[in-house]
Amino acid sequence: MSQIALPLDWPAGDSEQDYLVSDANRPLIRHFEHWSLWPVMATILTGPRKSGRSLLGRIFATKTGGELIDNAERADEEAIFHAWNRAQANRKPLILIVNAPPPTWNVKLPDLRSRLAATPVVRIEEPDDELVGQLIEKLCHARGLAAPPELVRYLVPRIERSYFGVHRAIDALDELAYAQRQRLTVPLARKALGFDRSDAQDLDG
Repeated sequence: MSQIALPLDWPAGDSEQDYLVSDANRPLIRHFEHWSLWPVMATILTGPRKSGRSLLGRIFATKTGGELIDNAERADEEAIFHAWNRAQANRKPLILIVNAPPPTWNVKLPDLRSRLAATPVVRIEEPDDELVGQLIEKLCHARGLAAPPELVRYLVPRIERSYFGVHRAIDALDELAYAQRQRLTVPLARKALGFDRSDAQDLDG
C-alpha cells in the first residue's frame, strides 16, 4: 500500500496516524505544511463524508500545538470567537471543521462573522483513481482482509468515485467474504457489488 506521511515529520505506518496523499489532495497538504505563512492563524476545513477531515485536523492540531473545533457549525459562537483570537495572540493555528463554510454556515455573531471572512477555506476533494486504490488497500488492511492487486485494479474504475462510496464497497465485500468464509477475489467482488450484469454488458458491447 502506498502511503505518504503528512508533513512536519508526522508519523507513518499507523492507520490512525497517517493520511493518504495523491494529486487529489496534495494542494491541501501543502496548505497545512506552510501554516506559518497563513494570513491569519486559522483555517476552515471542509470536505465530504468519510474523507478523513477530522483525522487530518487532529493530527495537525497535535503536531503544531494548535486547537481543533470539529463540527464548528454546532459549537458555541462565543467559544469559537475566543479561540480565533487566542490563535492569533499565541501564533498557534486554529482548525475549524465544517460541512460548509460561510455563508452556508450561518454565523450570527457579527464579530465572529468578520473574522471568519478573513479566514482561509480549504476543501478535501473527492478522491482520484490513485487515491481510490490506496483507500481500498488501506480499508481492507484495517479489516484484516488481503486485497490482491487484480482486485484493486478491477474495483477502481467501477465503484463510486467518493470516500463514502469506497467505504460502502468495502463494507459489502467484507460482509460477503465473512458470510461465505472466502478471501477477496474479483468474482466475489462481482457478486457483492452486483457487477455481474454490467460486466457482461461491457463484454457484449
